[in-house]
Amino acid sequence: MAVSFIAGGASALAMEPVSAFPVLALTFPILVWLIDGTERGRAGLKAAAWIGFAFGFGYFLAGLWWIGAAFLVDAEEYAWALPIAVVGLPLFLACFPALGLVIARLLWSDSGWRIFALAAGLGLSEILRTRVFTGFPWNQYGYALADNEWFGQAASIVGVEGLTPIAIAIFATPALLADPGRPLRPLLGAVAALVVLAGFGAARLAIAEPEEVPGIHVRIVQPNVPQDRKFRPEAKPEIMARYLALSSRPSAAAPNGIEEGDILIWPESAFPFFLGRTPDALAQIGGLLPDKAILLTGAARIEDALDATGRRKVFNSIQAVASDGSIIATYDKVHLVPFGEFLPFQALLESLGIRQLTRLPGGFSSGEAPGNITLPNGLKLGGLICYEAIFPTGTIDGDDRPAVLLNLTNDAWFGDTPGPYQHLAQARVRAVEQGLPILRAANTGISSLVDPWGRIVAALPLGEDGVLDLTLPQPLPPTLFSRFGLVFCAGLYGATIVGALRGRRRV
Repeated sequence: MAVSFIAGGASALAMEPVSAFPVLALTFPILVWLIDGTERGRAGLKAAAWIGFAFGFGYFLAGLWWIGAAFLVDAEEYAWALPIAVVGLPLFLACFPALGLVIARLLWSDSGWRIFALAAGLGLSEILRTRVFTGFPWNQYGYALADNEWFGQAASIVGVEGLTPIAIAIFATPALLADPGRPLRPLLGAVAALVVLAGFGAARLAIAEPEEVPGIHVRIVQPNVPQDRKFRPEAKPEIMARYLALSSRPSAAAPNGIEEGDILIWPESAFPFFLGRTPDALAQIGGLLPDKAILLTGAARIEDALDATGRRKVFNSIQAVASDGSIIATYDKVHLVPFGEFLPFQALLESLGIRQLTRLPGGFSSGEAPGNITLPNGLKLGGLICYEAIFPTGTIDGDDRPAVLLNLTNDAWFGDTPGPYQHLAQARVRAVEQGLPILRAANTGISSLVDPWGRIVAALPLGEDGVLDLTLPQPLPPTLFSRFGLVFCAGLYGATIVGALRGRRRV
C-alpha cells in the first residue's frame, strides 16, 4: 500500500501545471506488478482493492490538495473543515480506483493481455467517478494525453473518457518488460499507438485554417477581485468602479476601449448583489456599453415567486445585458458544486450550523437543462459556469449547437495553486471534443480564448488584472464525438474487455 500510495502521488505530476505525462510509464507498471503479486480468489480481490485505494488516495491527495485554499478565504468560519476537504475528499475518491482494480483483478491473467484488464477496470472506475453522486471528473487519466496538443486531437473522436483507457494501456505496457518471452513486442505496440495519435493530431492541426466570425469583436475583462472582498455588499461601489474602469481601458488592439467592442464579458459571480434587482448597476452598465453592444456577465439571480418550501430560488447565472441596461437573456447553471454551492441533505446540515462556502441560506438551485444564450445578432453561446467545463457530456445542448462556448469562472477561491491551471487545461479539451472555440473569463485568471482545436490563442496570467481584445474564431463542423457522444468510447472499453478475456483464455 505504501508503494501504491507513492506511485499514485507521483502520477499526479502528469497533470497541470507540471504535465510530465511520461511519469505514468513508471507508475502504471507498478500497479501491474502489484496486482501480479496478489492471489486468486477473494483474498486477491481484497488485496487489489487496497492497492487501488492507496494508489487513488495518493493520486487525489497530490492532485487536489489545493481545494483546501477555499476554506481559508473565510478562515474563521471554515478553517475547521480544511482537513476534511484536503484529506476526506481524496479518501472518498480513492474508492473508485479501488473498485477499478477489483474489476481488473477479475479480468487478470498471466499474459501480456492483462494490460487491457487494467485499462478496462481503472477506466470504468473513472466513468463512474464522472457520474456518481453528481460526478467529479477532475484530472481523469486521459488528460495526460489530452493536454498535449498533438495527442489531444483524438478527443474529437473519443473524448477524454476514451483517451483514458488508451493512456492506461499505453503507459502500463513497460511492465511487460519483466515478462519472459518477447516483451519488446507490446512495448513497440505502445510506441506505435503514440505515433498514430501524434500523427493524427499533427495532420489535423496541419490542415487547420482558423477563420473569424466577421464583424464581432470581443473584450474579456479579468478584474482580479480578491475573494474575501467579492461577496461583501459594502464592496459594491469599489467592485463596480473596477469593472467599469477595466472595461473602458484602452489597449493596443482597442485604443478606444469598449467603444470598439460588440461583446463585453465579465466573469462568474461578478457582483455582491442581485444584478436584476439593482437598477443603478444596470444603469451604469447601460451607460458603459456602446449602442448594440452586449455585456455577458456572471450574476446571482433570484426568482420573485416562492417555491413549494416557501423560499425564493437563487441561481448562479450568466446574464446578457443590452446597451439600454435591460437583461435580455439568462442561462442558469445546471451542474452545481457540492459543498460549494449546495449541501447534500441541505436542511439537515443547515440545522447543524453547516453551510456551503457561498454562505447562501438554502444553497443555489440548479437550472433545468443545458442551454444557450442567443444574442440579438443570432450568435449562440453555450454557457459553462465554473466547473461545468470539466464535464465531457451533459453540459452542452446537443439539439441546438452553439457557435462558441462561454466559460465564466471564479478561481479566486484557490489562489496561486495548481487548481486554476488544471481548470483551464480541462476546459481546453471541451473545445477539441466539440469543435467549438471557448471564450473564458476568470476573475483572477486564467482568462483566455481557445480555438476549436484546443489551442490557446490569447490568455491573461493568473493573479493579474487586464483585458483581452479578440476576434471570434469560426466553429468547426460537428466532431464525431459531438455527434455520437460516447459510442466510440464504449467501443474502446469493449475492446479492452475483449482483450483482457483473450488473455484469460490463453492461460
